[in-house]
Amino acid sequence: MGTDAAMSSAEEGVADVDRKALEAAANWYATLRSDNVSAADQQAWQSWISESDAHARAWACIEAVSQRFGPLRAGGQEAALAGFKAARRRPMGRRQVLTGLAGILGLGVVGWMGWRHTSLPEVLMAWGADYRTATGEQRELTLTDGSRVWLNTGSALRVDFLPDARVLKLLAGEILAQTAADADLPPLYVDSRHGRMQALGTRFSVLYDDLRTRLDVFEGAVEIRNTAGDVQRVIAGLAATFTATDITIIGPAERAREAWHRGVLIADNIPLQALVEELARYQRGRIGVAPEVAEISVMGVYPANDTDRALAMLENALPIRIRRTLPWWVTVEAR
Repeated sequence: MGTDAAMSSAEEGVADVDRKALEAAANWYATLRSDNVSAADQQAWQSWISESDAHARAWACIEAVSQRFGPLRAGGQEAALAGFKAARRRPMGRRQVLTGLAGILGLGVVGWMGWRHTSLPEVLMAWGADYRTATGEQRELTLTDGSRVWLNTGSALRVDFLPDARVLKLLAGEILAQTAADADLPPLYVDSRHGRMQALGTRFSVLYDDLRTRLDVFEGAVEIRNTAGDVQRVIAGLAATFTATDITIIGPAERAREAWHRGVLIADNIPLQALVEELARYQRGRIGVAPEVAEISVMGVYPANDTDRALAMLENALPIRIRRTLPWWVTVEAR
């Protein structure tokens, strides 16, 4: 099977694999490739696979990752994959194997062990992207039709310009799009796993995760058609979320969903939990919030690309303290 065919096959299958099962399969793979694997480990692994179809599918996906994928499109990922393939030819420690596998996924051990915000299936699907950003990275693109697209942290985008359609497929993360003003161009669509959005001369943002897709429209209008066939037009100033089976207008478009491309996060009287969850997207590792401070209301502008500074600003302004158990494990708790 060729590289593109393998990527297509994996992308179609990964969406149906349970995230926890996939992560467990990756850990089993690391155990089996380590130099101290035992007969008991092998028996336990076989038992785990036989427990459910979800486990079997997850294991098949990890095998496809390690055995069937050709060189990836990005240079850094090509090096990671080549190193991992070489590693498979010699005994290694379990942590070393996880390092290699996580490297292919664009994570690193700290990101893997720190429970990345983006689920493993979404990272796997992002391999087929034309453009990617790492955690904490943002990128601006000017497409061949003159449209401008900004990729937020941990995002992946595929661009397919066809004679009758311009299609942006958001595989992970978030984009802000400013469409080219030319009536002679074919329609521009943004696809996610939950459906398709048609831009109607507009500026808008799309945030996608494995649960739903969020659309905020700042200029013009965007028409949503989810995979169930439901249709909803969202005009400038409004926001909507949708899944494969429903579409909901959730209220005004948020300034925060546009401000990130300038490197800032805007908190407009939102719970501390919500702001910290947004900050967590910009760094590897875990940032948790203690329940007793989670609902504290926050206002202000915070740097998106400097989470340590943002947390320090919050600590100075609120009755909280920042506790770092490990470099990648941070907890926001009551002072």
